[in-house]
Amino acid sequence: MIGSQSLETGVAEHESALERDFVTLTSFADACAVVTAQPVTVRFRQSGRARRYTPDFRVDWSAGSSELVEVKYRVDLRAGWQHLRPAFAAARRWAHEHGARFRIATELGIRGPRLEAAKRLLPLRNAPVDLALAELAVARARETAIDFIELVDALPASREVALGVVWRLIARGALIVDLSVPIVPGSSVRAA
Repeated sequence: MIGSQSLETGVAEHESALERDFVTLTSFADACAVVTAQPVTVRFRQSGRARRYTPDFRVDWSAGSSELVEVKYRVDLRAGWQHLRPAFAAARRWAHEHGARFRIATELGIRGPRLEAAKRLLPLRNAPVDLALAELAVARARETAIDFIELVDALPASREVALGVVWRLIARGALIVDLSVPIVPGSSVRAA
């Protein structure tokens, strides 16, 4: 393994930067998800020969579902498709038999604004926050349509403190923004 990441549910090892980004995105999407690297080796036969395949991750989501996930760059997926396809079919069967699903994650689904937001917001998730300002920010976002900078400016605190409160509330999920695009001053904010 090349590296590892500490999550609220344990440590997840990874072999590439893309796998690291997948783990970051997964932990951001569900702080209670359990991410296990190389969780199982699937054995299958192809053209009369015994073969084996080990998916990159198993993700056990807090809502109860499970996935086996292969993380691949698209160029590698295309180049190796004929060789990989039987292994992926075997993994799909194994997952189905074990109450999970199998999927392939590429850089198109992993990298982008949501990952950038995750990198920025994850460290803020457990950072201390002024509770009075937090309650005021959530109440304001609940009562009216408001954008990011309007909400910051509406708080009775310095801009630096108000920014910290709003960012922390977004990180915790108390305030919702569209994470499929970059967060900018005009981003719409609403209460969860």
